[in-house]
Amino acid sequence: MQDETTTSVSGGVRQFISFTIGAEEYGVDIMAIREIKGWTATTDLPNTPDYVRGVINLRGAIVPIFDLRTRFGGGTTDATARHVIIVVSVRSRVVGLLVDAVADIITVSTGAIQPVPELEHKGEAGFLAGLVTVEGRMVALLDLDRLFDLDATAVADAA
Repeated sequence: MQDETTTSVSGGVRQFISFTIGAEEYGVDIMAIREIKGWTATTDLPNTPDYVRGVINLRGAIVPIFDLRTRFGGGTTDATARHVIIVVSVRSRVVGLLVDAVADIITVSTGAIQPVPELEHKGEAGFLAGLVTVEGRMVALLDLDRLFDLDATAVADAA
């Protein structure tokens, strides 16, 4: 099954935008990213999961914003002007990811991406496509399709 993270494979090299949530670093396939913007207050929506911060109006498009810290079980982000929204395309939907900061653009060979170890309690591991070490840092690569499969109803309601 092909997912969003496999679309930028070119000659065995892949590029990701890495970002931080607390002390952890994650990566998203660069081809899925539409825009990176500073934090903007959201409009709340009733009856949505706690990780759905609300929606923003992005040049006429209503975009749901997901708090990844909350999604990964780390509590709600106390968003400030230093926080960033990474706007990504997931299948045919556009959503925003609230993160602490953008860290880097990383380029890795496909062979350098390690599988996620099997764990009893999956948690955020179920959202990961793989792990890669870059300059001594461990970067967890997100599988956007899996991250938002569980959110299909919330995304549809918010969009």
